[in-house]
Amino acid sequence: MQSVILAGGLGTRLYPITHEIPKALVPIRGKPFAAYQLAWLAQQGVKDIVYCIGHKGAQIVDVVGDGSAWGLRVRYVSEGDDLKGTAGALRLALDTTHLNDAFFVLYGDSFLPIAYPPVIARYAEAGRPALMTVLRNDNRWDRSNVVYTPPIVSLYDKKCDDSIRLKMTHIDYGLQVLSRKLLADRIPADTVVDLADVLHRLSREGELAGYEVTERFYEVGSPAGIEDFSRYVDQEGL
Repeated sequence: MQSVILAGGLGTRLYPITHEIPKALVPIRGKPFAAYQLAWLAQQGVKDIVYCIGHKGAQIVDVVGDGSAWGLRVRYVSEGDDLKGTAGALRLALDTTHLNDAFFVLYGDSFLPIAYPPVIARYAEAGRPALMTVLRNDNRWDRSNVVYTPPIVSLYDKKCDDSIRLKMTHIDYGLQVLSRKLLADRIPADTVVDLADVLHRLSREGELAGYEVTERFYEVGSPAGIEDFSRYVDQEGL
């Protein structure tokens, strides 16, 4: 299994920390966050990692290297300072490195403690170009943004008005499965595109499969998220 990790963002919610380091390297109990994320991916059977890097991305290369410390193969695609958005970064990866026919996509500041093989299996069964994992949220962790009508996400919208928001009980969990063909067909080369906009359009077209998870997500993109994940590390003895 292959995963693309989107780790090129500026991390503005973590200033001044991210003036010096990228979010993926935020220290948690003496280790960079990336070490926890990569160890979990390896445990789930992911073997191949493509990092999309940008802001201070050279530091990620220095710390993670070729991934052999976690039994992984790690490669890098760099946007430099010319950030193209999350979908634009994926298109750059398509154009400059090898991507599998289907692959996971997650963010460089997210820790998602679920089993990954059933997710890719559901994608294979669904016969759609993309799959989104979703969590029953009811506005607990953040504002709900998904109408989940198994087996599909019938609406994904982060910008909708309150009348639509009232119908939303789920939230994007932060783990997608996408296809090479989707990137080639839907994301123009060398263009700024947000992955959320691509997924929104797919949901409106009935082309976004869904997979419901029950474990909460963790993130280190905010001070509160860092505190939360640090407690989880202590609890789980990671």
